[in-house]
Amino acid sequence: MSKSALLIGASGLVGSGLLDYLLNSNEYYKVSIFVRKSIALNHAKLEERVINFEQLEDYQDAFDVDDIFCTLGTTMKKARSKENFKQVDFEYPLEIAKLAEKNQTNFYIVTAIGADPKSPFFYSRVKGQLEEELKKLNLPSLHIFQPSLLLGERKEFRLGEEIGAMFSKVLSFLFIGRLKRYRPIPAKKVAYAMYRAAQQKVTGAYIYSSEKIAKMAEY
Repeated sequence: MSKSALLIGASGLVGSGLLDYLLNSNEYYKVSIFVRKSIALNHAKLEERVINFEQLEDYQDAFDVDDIFCTLGTTMKKARSKENFKQVDFEYPLEIAKLAEKNQTNFYIVTAIGADPKSPFFYSRVKGQLEEELKKLNLPSLHIFQPSLLLGERKEFRLGEEIGAMFSKVLSFLFIGRLKRYRPIPAKKVAYAMYRAAQQKVTGAYIYSSEKIAKMAEY
């Protein structure tokens, strides 16, 4: 065990799965997490910090790790405004990435399929704007994961995603050829793909489509 990691978003669908992989890995001796409220988990490797995300710079010492994983994300319903949504899905992740840049730490982040800074859809546009800004940073290694609809048991009920998941299972035979990239993907597969990417000793920027994420998680 020679590496340390910082995970932001450990209570989410992808983040909780990723936390399991990191804690049970022989690669990491320490796993730090930033949370708004305690997740009440005890583990010898785990270092939990309940923080104020509006004061990320106050926790710069925690960024002195080998790998930083960001799985932050919210919904318009939960955020209640475009401003709040952008704060969680754009401002916080970008600030985290900038602190990773200062420490020259590898950075791994989940955005979404269809991310495009010129998209007519607010959600996709914000994700695309974030990706654009991340690529401008001088990170030793940047890994962007663009999953399609995430499958898994969330702590909160999301009607739209439940309906989407139901229809995708019924119509799964349609997701072939070029449409394969839109096939819903289990959140645990995204988490495992992020973990696997972090074990590669590479530099530069990489983008993983949902289809590629699924293939990475097969091994």
